[in-house]
Amino acid sequence: MGKTRPFGAVVSTITAPRLEFAFEVRLRFTRVQTIVNMPSGANRGAVYLDSGEFSGPLLRGKAVPNSGGDYALFRPDDTAQFDARYMLQEDDGTLILVQNRGYLWGYEDDTMQRLRAMAFEGGPAVEPSQYYLRAFPSFEVPVGKHDWLARHVFVGVGERKTDGNLIRYFALL
Repeated sequence: MGKTRPFGAVVSTITAPRLEFAFEVRLRFTRVQTIVNMPSGANRGAVYLDSGEFSGPLLRGKAVPNSGGDYALFRPDDTAQFDARYMLQEDDGTLILVQNRGYLWGYEDDTMQRLRAMAFEGGPAVEPSQYYLRAFPSFEVPVGKHDWLARHVFVGVGERKTDGNLIRYFALL
């Protein structure tokens, strides 16, 4: 028995990869902890999920508060390498475990400093065109109408907000 194609008949080929919007998620993280000056020269930050919501053509729901967080490695090259795990709950009750990895870095030497000031000191907003925030998530879901999440490759393009992130996810067809 074949699997349903949630995005229709369009597929990627080796010469023409295709992306399709799947959903966006808005997450809020207000609690922060940091391990500074590790022997590697990096710092490890932890932000814990407080709230959020997600929506797209095939699903909609809320982030489960206190279900996880992001444990970013702040590398000496001023790149944040994030590794987040948290739960989403679809409006129909389905739980979805997200593991989200990716990178955040600035196009100018002071961009990451300005992003930190925006997030932690009430500094001015930093335009998304001034930094690279990209993600590559994976999902664990029960068998059923949302298991397409566990059979596709996704990429995310994000924006840093004062209290968290907004990420739009696209499925590679």
